[in-house]
Amino acid sequence: MKITGLNWMQVENYLKHDDRAVLPLGSSEQHAYLSLGTDSILAERVSVEAACFASIGVAVFPTVAYGITPYFMAYPGTISLRVSTYLPIIHDILANLAQHGFTRIVIVNRHSGNAPAHSVCAEFLRDHANVPIKWHAWWNAPRVWPG
Repeated sequence: MKITGLNWMQVENYLKHDDRAVLPLGSSEQHAYLSLGTDSILAERVSVEAACFASIGVAVFPTVAYGITPYFMAYPGTISLRVSTYLPIIHDILANLAQHGFTRIVIVNRHSGNAPAHSVCAEFLRDHANVPIKWHAWWNAPRVWPG
């Protein structure tokens, strides 16, 4: 369930019976002949498909469409955030989710350059023990590995 399709009252009602949220992380960078949004598109697609599996209806938040990708800046259209910018953004998103009552969060990361945000999750969990965060780099899932 994409949270962007709901108003605040619907979200408030959702939180009365569920506290789960999915946060997709992508990037805007070159992917040869593919779209600059490939990572963001795939992060959202995997998140929505998993959250809607068997009609479980978990809230999926908008994809963070910019990531840490300085090594592709030679390619027009690439947008790269500094680590010192990106990490506080992720922390603030997590803090806001927790403040509103989303206390079980899965992050679906599609861009390997965003890996430093995994440490933010660990630090956040240290300070918010009641808000478990699972980090999922979907390309590392066993069903994705070559057979």
